[in-house]
Amino acid sequence: MKFTLKYICFLSFIICIAACSEDNSIDKDLDKPTITINYNEGFPQGCTELSRGETYSFRAQVTDNKELASYSIDIHHNFDHHTHDDQGVQCDLEAIKTSVNPLIFMENYSVEDGVMTHEINISITIPNDIDTGDYHCAYSVTDVTGWQSRTSVDIKII
Repeated sequence: MKFTLKYICFLSFIICIAACSEDNSIDKDLDKPTITINYNEGFPQGCTELSRGETYSFRAQVTDNKELASYSIDIHHNFDHHTHDDQGVQCDLEAIKTSVNPLIFMENYSVEDGVMTHEINISITIPNDIDTGDYHCAYSVTDVTGWQSRTSVDIKII
């Protein structure tokens, strides 16, 4: 019985070491995808004013070293003056207010298999009956291994 228990413990130890060892043959993805609106067609730029009833092409460039999986667009009010960690330009904000009928746009989109570079280009119509004021437009991108990046800008709906 002692020999068998020692043998099982030894084998368990060897299996654990083998399973936990670093395997350099696996191509690990250590890089997050990138996302930017800082190019000529990127939209919206910080402090852009969008008019109710108008349709706009929201555009951003996303890339990954391996393969892209999905992206999302999130437009939400900033009537409470909250911030996001990567906002570039800070706009002049209106007074803090309570929302009545704010625009809330949150959509997820897939990227076709094998793509490493993609331009987001989504047409969005700003409804006529939503609250005007300060908003954020946030883009998010995820690669096939689960890495994610985000960027957001202040915008105004007038």
